[in-house]
Amino acid sequence: FIAWFEDLKRDGPGQYDPLFPYLAEKADLAQMRWFLHQEVAGEAGFEDLVALTQLRLPERPKLEMARNFWDEMGRGNARGMHGPMLARLAAHLELDAMPDPTVAEALALANLMVGLAANRRYAYQSIGALGVIELTAPTRAPFVDAGLRRLGLAAGTRHYFTLHATLDVRHSAAWNHEVLLPLVADNPACARPIAEGALLRLWCGARCFERYRRHFAAMGARF
Repeated sequence: FIAWFEDLKRDGPGQYDPLFPYLAEKADLAQMRWFLHQEVAGEAGFEDLVALTQLRLPERPKLEMARNFWDEMGRGNARGMHGPMLARLAAHLELDAMPDPTVAEALALANLMVGLAANRRYAYQSIGALGVIELTAPTRAPFVDAGLRRLGLAAGTRHYFTLHATLDVRHSAAWNHEVLLPLVADNPACARPIAEGALLRLWCGARCFERYRRHFAAMGARF
């Protein structure tokens, strides 16, 4: 099961979408701001989702999720908290002032994540969805970071994406072996809902990427 899960990084829905090389190499500032506007609107707060999901889990998975949560919280340092890092980027780019509406696909992604984490009957699906975020974020974050750097944003401003290009590699390995492995080893039946959650999150992400490409294509972009 772990091998199947890790293979989602290579061939899961939405992986290696041409949107991201475009952002890295060609998108102008207006297009990058539009993309980030959608991404910020679809951000449900990873640390809060982890906190909701870890309720009443066995000791070993719970401890790993606590370590993950502590990293997301900047290990007690407010400047290192991941959520505010993204908020500072949004403030710098004045995303709140943008008149563009949030597309339905981005809202659906956020609603999915909150719905899974907030309902205990979907705890395993939430574990799969959170795990696949950690697994696949490093396939996208470096492209966004490169695009922001190309457009002249300072390192401190784009730190959220710089950090997630590398940190989530370690987070993913720990999640797979300290959360997924013991859960599935103890109860093989939970593999199915974990897989469901992972695929739901990837499918929602793929729908977002396709919608973003349509938006840019209407402006003349070629992928």
